[in-house]
Amino acid sequence: MIQLLIVEDEEIIRKGLQYTIDWLSLDIVIAGVAENGKEGLDLIRKLDPDIVLTDIKMPIMDGLTMLEKASEELYKIVPIILTSYSEFDYAKTAIRLKVFDYLLKPVNDDKLYEIFTKAKNFLEKERFIHLLEGLSNTVFEESSAIFHAKHSSFYVSKLLEKIEHCYQIDLSLANIAKELKVSESYLCRAFKSECNYTFLDFLNRYRVQKAVELLASGEYRIYEIADLCGFSSYKRFYQVFKKYTDNNPTEFIKNACCVVKNED
Repeated sequence: MIQLLIVEDEEIIRKGLQYTIDWLSLDIVIAGVAENGKEGLDLIRKLDPDIVLTDIKMPIMDGLTMLEKASEELYKIVPIILTSYSEFDYAKTAIRLKVFDYLLKPVNDDKLYEIFTKAKNFLEKERFIHLLEGLSNTVFEESSAIFHAKHSSFYVSKLLEKIEHCYQIDLSLANIAKELKVSESYLCRAFKSECNYTFLDFLNRYRVQKAVELLASGEYRIYEIADLCGFSSYKRFYQVFKKYTDNNPTEFIKNACCVVKNED
């Protein structure tokens, strides 16, 4: 699973990127979010993410300075710049920082999927090359490590599949553990280790993301969306939605959906 860090000082853009994009369909999880470059650098040190999507102009520390410091500390990340037309020439100076690509505000979702698909393919190729190099040096030790890594990822992948395909119903980690014939505590640790979230936290985030999609369609009432996204009641849906977006459903969809746009 590829881990993404979002660094953006504008709350509505930050929340929009979190909840209006189906990151799971790209095999990406949002490992963390930051409001400025200093917070972003701290999270890079803590989380060691695969991809960093960052704005340029931010208070306290700008995005390019953050990327430069991370590079000096030898963090291997794929940096993607989020910028506006007025900053685009300035963004070109980031070439020496090996910026992978640029996204222009407001974000076009087709372009976003294109760039992040390329980034995912790049990372998978890099990981494959790294594994081959490791195997050529110490075949037995590396093979053992790969086996255990795949063993762990298998269960995490199964959990993510459950979330993606069964989020509409009541999901219990205990029941999934029984299905997979593995301990609940092991599943809990493996998921938190790979995704940086507890199972319930990630499930709720994904349900909120799906709720945003249904809200944007304009085809359902809010109580219907609560039911369609697996919440036990409208009250519970409202509480969870407010917790993750800082807005009620109506306010959020009015503000956030202008952040990510489709092109005809």
